[in-house]
Amino acid sequence: MDRQKFYKQLTGSIRHGMAHAAKFLTFRILYNGIYCIHARKPVKENKVLFVEVREAAISNSFQLLFDRIREKKAYHVHAHYLRSGFVGRLEYIRRCTAMLKDLADAKYVFLNEGCNVIGSIPMRRETILTQTWHACGAFKKFGFSTAELKYGETAQEMKKYPYYGNTAYVTLSSAHIAWAYEEAMLLSAHKDCLKATGVSRTDVFFQADFTAAARKHVYRHMPFAEGRKIILYAPTFRGHASKASSPDCLDIRMLKQALGGEYVLVIKQHPFVRDPAVVPAGCGDFAKDVTKELSIEELLCVSDICISDYSSIVFEYSLFGRPMLFYAYDLEDYFDWRGFYYDYHELAPGPVVRSSEEIIDFIRHIDERFDAERIRRFREQFMEACDGHATDRILELVFGGNML
Repeated sequence: MDRQKFYKQLTGSIRHGMAHAAKFLTFRILYNGIYCIHARKPVKENKVLFVEVREAAISNSFQLLFDRIREKKAYHVHAHYLRSGFVGRLEYIRRCTAMLKDLADAKYVFLNEGCNVIGSIPMRRETILTQTWHACGAFKKFGFSTAELKYGETAQEMKKYPYYGNTAYVTLSSAHIAWAYEEAMLLSAHKDCLKATGVSRTDVFFQADFTAAARKHVYRHMPFAEGRKIILYAPTFRGHASKASSPDCLDIRMLKQALGGEYVLVIKQHPFVRDPAVVPAGCGDFAKDVTKELSIEELLCVSDICISDYSSIVFEYSLFGRPMLFYAYDLEDYFDWRGFYYDYHELAPGPVVRSSEEIIDFIRHIDERFDAERIRRFREQFMEACDGHATDRILELVFGGNML
């Protein structure tokens, strides 16, 4: 081994060791110490904590639950925004320590994604931690299911600092997918915490006034959409969440030329994407990126066709029984990166395409090619518990009859 290569490996080993030591000190000494000191106080039976790991505000996963609990004046509701991957390390530690101090005497805690800060503390038995997760169904792998993949960490690291430790309940969109969450969250010894209550945010899809308001909102931002059918393009991000990028292979000009007379294209990027692909010049009367203006719930309600790739929003969209296309031009690369819980082609309740030409061809022949029965079976398997009353069931599960 030459000297330069030797020093490079040595430097890498030292940095790796220092990173592990710093994480140990942060989690085992700082976080655990702060939590244990403040957990000496009695639990406040009316204190509820919502923790957003990445978002800067209450997200759609929490909104209905958050609002319903705040309506009950007997409860004191607190929210923390850790901004993992979006703020510097010292600021993240500051936010985590503030959250742990507040968590230490809370009776109820809600999470909607993995958090190894909370999962690794010696949480007191009186506290009830409910994981509502932010997605329906079981599509791309997450949590421990990604251990050793390019997307995930090592299995040893995930077990040492668990992302889903201390969980009392996990709410699911269907009982049929419990096995995937059991694997991802390392819950084989606690299967009884997996509850098919439905997903809270899907309740709005069963409210006629929400759909009517959503359509008005869309037309306000896209007046050229009135009188035409709406195609929703809602892809997931590529890469890690902290450096998320958007796919840019859809030929919007081609779609406009072929479909512009009858359709408009609405683009909704994943919220983690910071620099989305732009709508090309000359297509402003056909396509618009409304990521910042309109919610995904509004767009799912009003869209006639949904084009996605590996996003879990296809599960929600199945509730409407409308056509879906799966634009998976980078399927092999994405599979190697993150993996899926089911065979992709068997799972997708619509055509899997790799080009804009295939998208156009399907839409032009949509009346004879759309398989509504396939959508129905997909919905029954992955969304059977979502019926407009999920929020009620979650509140009953966590709080008992006092919340209803």
